[in-house]
Amino acid sequence: MARMATRQRVVISTIGAWLFGFLIFFPILWMGLTSFKTELEAFAIPPSFLFFHWTTENYATVQERSDYLHHAMNSIIIAGGSTLIALLIAIPAAWSMAFSPTKRTKDILLWMLSTKMMPPVGVLVPIYLIYKSFGLLDSRAGLVFILCLGNLPIVIWMLFTYFKEIPRDILEAARMDGATIGRELVYVLTPMAIPGLASTLLLNLILAWNEAFWTLNLSTSSAAPLTTFIASYSSPEGLFWAKLSAASTLAIAPILVLGWFSQKQLVRGLTFGAVK
Repeated sequence: MARMATRQRVVISTIGAWLFGFLIFFPILWMGLTSFKTELEAFAIPPSFLFFHWTTENYATVQERSDYLHHAMNSIIIAGGSTLIALLIAIPAAWSMAFSPTKRTKDILLWMLSTKMMPPVGVLVPIYLIYKSFGLLDSRAGLVFILCLGNLPIVIWMLFTYFKEIPRDILEAARMDGATIGRELVYVLTPMAIPGLASTLLLNLILAWNEAFWTLNLSTSSAAPLTTFIASYSSPEGLFWAKLSAASTLAIAPILVLGWFSQKQLVRGLTFGAVK
């Protein structure tokens, strides 16, 4: 009887998980389907799910109107650069807070987290004026810098909580063997924290890739990433749903594929400790 109850619970849980996953994924699926419709079919009521005239005209129009590869390369450089720089800063910062804490460590962590509670529009004007003075508007370096600073508190917090799970005895043993701080970071701490580093890198990369506020306000053409590429399909004449869906599908495709192939590493880093 207990086995039947357990089996029924597993079946119900599995069905519920699939339904919940489908509900989350459905907007992306609908966007992909809409990208293959004509503008008239995209606005049709009731909407057609699969039985409509499939066309790739929207993708051809998007490629003719905008240089997708240029925007995609900007997104790769900006998201990748800001993520790597944030990790280079966050790893030693999280190490010092996890293994050499002071009485101000918790206050500093809370202060860093509090900076994420402030809406970005509150500092838009001073940031814009600073960037204008230093010639950083519409530049990849400027976007890398602002996205790195914006996501740095999250990166430090994630690495800090992960480093806290690493036993101090392992690091003390390395120190007794004569390991310096640099060797301890490179040869002891980093290999043990690979799952946490991978999950932190992936999440920060996704956040930087999807960032729209700063990219829309600090870039126009030269350094414009895919978020600006999508926004260009919203015009005063109205929204062209089919073309907008095609542009959005092209924009999320790289990060969607990356997330799909790295989901095991991401889940492992977020759900398990450093030492099994």
